[in-house]
Amino acid sequence: MTKRKLKRQLNLLQVVMLGTAGTIAAEIFVLTGHAAGMVGPATVLALVLGGLLSYSVALNYCELATTYPVTGGALTYVREAYGTNLLSFLVGSMDCLSSTFYCAMSAVGFAFSLQVFIPALPLVPSALVVIAAFTLLNLLGVSKVGNTQIVLGALLLLAFTVYVVVGVVSPTGFRWSAFLAGGGFFIRKGVVDNLSSLLRTMALLYASYVGFEVIADDAEEVENPNRNIPLGILISLTLCTLVYAAVALVTLGVVPWPQLAGSETALTDAVRRFLPVWGVPMMALAGLIATLTSISTSMLSATREAFTLSRDGLWPRSLSRLGRFRTPYVSILAVGAASALVAAIGAVDFLSYISSSGYLFVLFWASLAMIRLRKLHPDIKRPFKAPLFPLTAYMAAASCFLIMAFTHPRALLFGAGVIVTCGLFYYLNPPLTRWIASRRKSWSQAKDRILIPVANPRTAQGLVHVATMLAQASADTSVCVLTVVRVSSRLPGELAQRLVARLAPQQQALLQQIARHAQERNVPLYTRMRAASRISDGILSETDGSVKLLLMGWPGPLDARSMADNPVKAVVQNAHASVAVLLDRGLNHVRRILVPVGGGPHSRLAIRLAYEIAEQEDAQMTALHCFCEACETEELQDKMSLLREVIEDELGSVPPRIVTRLTHAACIPAGILGETAREPYDLIVVGASEEWISQTRLFGTIDDQIAAEAVCSVLLVRRYESATMAWIRRQVKI
Repeated sequence: MTKRKLKRQLNLLQVVMLGTAGTIAAEIFVLTGHAAGMVGPATVLALVLGGLLSYSVALNYCELATTYPVTGGALTYVREAYGTNLLSFLVGSMDCLSSTFYCAMSAVGFAFSLQVFIPALPLVPSALVVIAAFTLLNLLGVSKVGNTQIVLGALLLLAFTVYVVVGVVSPTGFRWSAFLAGGGFFIRKGVVDNLSSLLRTMALLYASYVGFEVIADDAEEVENPNRNIPLGILISLTLCTLVYAAVALVTLGVVPWPQLAGSETALTDAVRRFLPVWGVPMMALAGLIATLTSISTSMLSATREAFTLSRDGLWPRSLSRLGRFRTPYVSILAVGAASALVAAIGAVDFLSYISSSGYLFVLFWASLAMIRLRKLHPDIKRPFKAPLFPLTAYMAAASCFLIMAFTHPRALLFGAGVIVTCGLFYYLNPPLTRWIASRRKSWSQAKDRILIPVANPRTAQGLVHVATMLAQASADTSVCVLTVVRVSSRLPGELAQRLVARLAPQQQALLQQIARHAQERNVPLYTRMRAASRISDGILSETDGSVKLLLMGWPGPLDARSMADNPVKAVVQNAHASVAVLLDRGLNHVRRILVPVGGGPHSRLAIRLAYEIAEQEDAQMTALHCFCEACETEELQDKMSLLREVIEDELGSVPPRIVTRLTHAACIPAGILGETAREPYDLIVVGASEEWISQTRLFGTIDDQIAAEAVCSVLLVRRYESATMAWIRRQVKI
């Protein structure tokens, strides 16, 4: 599959704040009291050791992310080390799901924190609103997310700086006697008990350091990655370690640990003593900001994982589509919807286990991947090399084992259940996909008619020529030539039927004139007549579920005044089938076909029909994407990748007979018509624009202009979709 790249636009400050603000989450507010109850003053040591232990993972990620500066993080490293297989699918899926669930948990945490300021606010709606806000922010571009993190991170660091500085200098603040309450630094008897408690505390706090992983997940969007990624990861981890240790030191030095043991409001309990007036609101606001930064970074990680899984062909291909802001908008919408669903159904506590165990699974395999990559590719360029290798890799893997040994069994059990479920999906998805494809194929074969409404033999000849080519490309497809006899609505039905029977010999004569093309291609062809008060009503009454394509002739010069009453326009707007209109300018032999591609469903149908004609005529097909804005080299590559991706989505691959081309022009029609002047084409196949629903255009301004000014034949097409689906697609289109 052609891979599309994201745009590098994150500077060093944005990268540092993504890692720092994304790491300092609500856990520090909640877990400080729990840690104090487990090891007392040694909480500070547990936090320092946890940070130092995290450097092994951080150094590994610095090397891996600069060697492979693309999206995906651990998924990319495992894929490069072990191939695109079940393991890489599980690592990527667990990373994406963990981040998605963490996003939902943070949103609910935000709603709880917000109730401190506005008690009447309902929880679920508040969580959904903030998820929607960050979904929109992600859609607008990663630089917007980075700038938001700078503002939120600066406020968060300012609050902690005030907390630490005032807590140290205030007369009612830090006291060594309070910090060492109970008589010593360690509160357990014996080395073994103290060490065991310390390890359990480190396991509890370890997940509070892994936020820097977002930098590796989003490496493809970092400017100067060889410099900014290592600096961003190491600076953010250092800042977080210093903040955690300093905050814990002040907290336990203000309120003795026996009073804080098990408290989920340890920081506010402490700040109330040395900043009694505005300290509590400040820390409550800091907690609110921490949840927001967690939502932002976890959503960013999840969407980039989904994008990479899709780009590698492990998840649905549509998730790798990029919008006009060069963001994976389908992945963003999917992750936003999943996060909102989790927050709405209230499964946050359950999924928190999956989130924590999922991160351990991902970090473990990323560490092993680094060892294997050093053996597989010893000479590959590594802009950053982890010092003390392989010690850092083994320490990171051992850290994961250590944390798992002291992790709640329910978390590991839930994580194992998710891994098994993902594994079953990996193996069951291919046969299920094939079964769905076969059902779709059999359903499409049931639509076995190409319907051609005609008014005269001259128009019918060209239409039948095109219809037989399309019919030959599909098995068991027939061509039906329809003639509508216009009768008064007051004429009794019996008389109308007699009139139709009287005109039957003329229909047989028409059939004899146009049957040659069908006979040459061995395509069944028959005629049918209907009586109706309006031509369009007669055509639409024949358009049932068996019609795969309704092919009509060009209605002649059109203007806005007569458009609403034109039968072709009425059929284009109301037919429950795909519609094509042919402007025949001498379509005898087809050797070159031009298909302008915009990416919507109608241009995809144009690709399909044009390729079927090209196959039957042994013709060359050019897929052209025309753009008006100035583009850099990277953006041009992205446009070409998108063009090929659209073809792959419709045909499964880019066949050798299809040439892909980009062109820049002042306007779209000028670019397309300029291509026809540069190369001789026999046929242009154009998908409708969204203007086909208007009353003043047949298929749209661009389509109608091309049909009017092109020197060759033109086939305009509109793919059928329900009104509901069409509305949804127009709303979510970026």
